[in-house]
Amino acid sequence: MNRTRRMRSNKEMTGDAGRLKGLRTFLKEEEGMGTVEIILIIVVLIGLVIIFKTQLRALVETVFEKITKDSKTVMS
Repeated sequence: MNRTRRMRSNKEMTGDAGRLKGLRTFLKEEEGMGTVEIILIIVVLIGLVIIFKTQLRALVETVFEKITKDSKTVMS
């Protein structure tokens, strides 16, 4: 009878209790969340670049023009 109880408890562990333990482990696991977060950040950045494309282009051109002017004064 004692052996039957042990076998039964092992079956229960692989049944509902095993599923709950697996669910707890899955919820505590954070390895995949880093990937999802990085993908979301990249999507947001791409969206911002698309929305503010003309303003960003004008800003970058202005910065490079100023760098070019300043480098000419340093070189002369």
